[in-house]
Amino acid sequence: MLNDQFNVELMSFNLNNITRENVKGLSPYSSARDEYVSDGSTMVFLDANENPFENGVNRYPDPQQRSLKTILAAQRGINEENILLGNGSDEVLDLLFRAFCEPKQDNIITLPPTYGMYKVLSGINLVENREVLLTTAFQPNIAEIKKAIDKHTKLLFICSPNNPTGNSFSTAIIEELLNSFNGLVVIDEAYIDFSSEESWTSKLADYPNLIVTQTLSKAYGMAGIRLGICLASAEIIAVINKIKPPYNVNQLTQDKAIERVSDQTAVQTEVASILEERAKLMETLKTISFVSAIYPTDANFILAKVDDATLRYNQLLKEGVVVRNRTTQPLCENTLRFTVGNTAENKKLAEALKRI
Repeated sequence: MLNDQFNVELMSFNLNNITRENVKGLSPYSSARDEYVSDGSTMVFLDANENPFENGVNRYPDPQQRSLKTILAAQRGINEENILLGNGSDEVLDLLFRAFCEPKQDNIITLPPTYGMYKVLSGINLVENREVLLTTAFQPNIAEIKKAIDKHTKLLFICSPNNPTGNSFSTAIIEELLNSFNGLVVIDEAYIDFSSEESWTSKLADYPNLIVTQTLSKAYGMAGIRLGICLASAEIIAVINKIKPPYNVNQLTQDKAIERVSDQTAVQTEVASILEERAKLMETLKTISFVSAIYPTDANFILAKVDDATLRYNQLLKEGVVVRNRTTQPLCENTLRFTVGNTAENKKLAEALKRI
């Protein structure tokens, strides 16, 4: 149950109270393409000091990625003003630190074992990272999270489905954290397309302190173009836009992303194949003598406990298969993380596992 202190704080949630003072007064840089966006007409553009010889990328890209946002907004049932795009999710996460966390004063909360970039970004931005371990069931520990929160806690990072454990977090637990934390709750949904759970995007209107991040790197197979997605209230997006570099998403990325997200049939076919291969890989792992536990997963990978993770990792390397050794992560001693590949790749992995 929520205590009175947290209920009072939630009732007074105000984005202005958690935005950095120097950011509040900023006006975003106004680029040439902010002031005049091409509408497809035959205008002569002599405003941005560009090379006039057409080659497909001689002009600056749309700094607000309007064409791509129109498609993403329609697919997610939200407005374009609820979307910010970045050079990968890592840029999106970094912008959150820079917009809301005062260096050497504020702190964030992360829930290890989790995505390591949260910790890296906290160090880069001189923001304290308060780590609260997941429970042994790989779920957020609400009591300990609340103990870690103080008036300088600005961001709570929740990776669900979680990396490296693969499981989704309890909806009830996340709802309680959203209701009890007077900062921003950032739900990282990099793997949501592989899960049967509903995206938290559908709850944006219910929680003013909710931010959802997604990516085209996983289910969409676009890791090489670096496209991250931030979904939040229009007010939150407006704050982040103040500090976003004007041309952070290049034209080639925008074009490739539009092509890919417009072909949902292909994406869904590939996701279905990955899920089918995931089930087969889990069955294979059950037959391997040195595998002692296979953890539930809603992602495109499987975390498994083995007898000696470093030994098995090196043995697989000699077999020509690279997996991820997660034994150094909290609660993950002697675990290996297996990304689900295509049929041929998974067959090679299975054969290698049986040989070592």
